[in-house]
Amino acid sequence: MKLFNEPFDPSQNLLPYDGIVQYHGKIFNDEEALVFYNNLLNEIKWENDKAIIFGKEIITKRKVAWYAEKPFSYTYSKVTKYAKPWTEALKQIKYEVEKQSGETYNSCLLNLYHSGDEGMAWHSDGEKDLKKNGAIASVSFGAERKFAFKHKDSKEKVEVWLENGSLLVMKGTTQSYWLHRLPPTKKVHNPRINLTFRTIEN
Repeated sequence: MKLFNEPFDPSQNLLPYDGIVQYHGKIFNDEEALVFYNNLLNEIKWENDKAIIFGKEIITKRKVAWYAEKPFSYTYSKVTKYAKPWTEALKQIKYEVEKQSGETYNSCLLNLYHSGDEGMAWHSDGEKDLKKNGAIASVSFGAERKFAFKHKDSKEKVEVWLENGSLLVMKGTTQSYWLHRLPPTKKVHNPRINLTFRTIEN
C-alpha cells in the first residue's frame, strides 16, 4: 500500500500496472477553492442519491447532482438521472480541468459528503454510457479525504489524500482492472464536494 504526499508530479502514474491515475495536487488555490465550494454548495440542485439494491430502493445521506452540455441520461445502480445544463461555475472549473488534464469532458457527476461519516463503497465507473477507457477527472473542494484504489485480481491497494482544490485523473484501463472508494472516517467533520468530469457517449 502506498500513501502519496507532496510533492506531486502530474506525469507520475500512481498505479503500478493495469491503468493510469495521475494526481495533480491543488489546481485551485485556497481562495479560489472557497469561492467555488460556496457557489456549488448553494447553486447546485442537490438531491439525495438513490440506488436499487436487491430490489429495494435505498436513499443515501450523500447528495448528488448531474450536469452536462446536453440533457444526457445516465444510469447507475439501476437509477436513471437526466443532466441539467452547465452552471457558470461548472464551466469555469471544467475549463481549468481540461487545460490541466489535456482531456475534454461533456458531463459532470457531483457528490456532496456532509462529513467523514459519508463515503463511497468499492466500485468502478464502468457504465455502458461512458466512453470506453475515457478519462475521468475528479476535483475536490472542502474537507481533505483519503481515496483508495484496489486491484480487482491482485487486491493490491494504493491510497492518496485528496486536498481542497485538487485534481485526480483516472484514465486508460483503470476502470477495467481497479476498484476505488472513499472510505468513511470519524476524523473528518466538515463537508466535501467532489466533481467527476467524464465523457458520455449516447
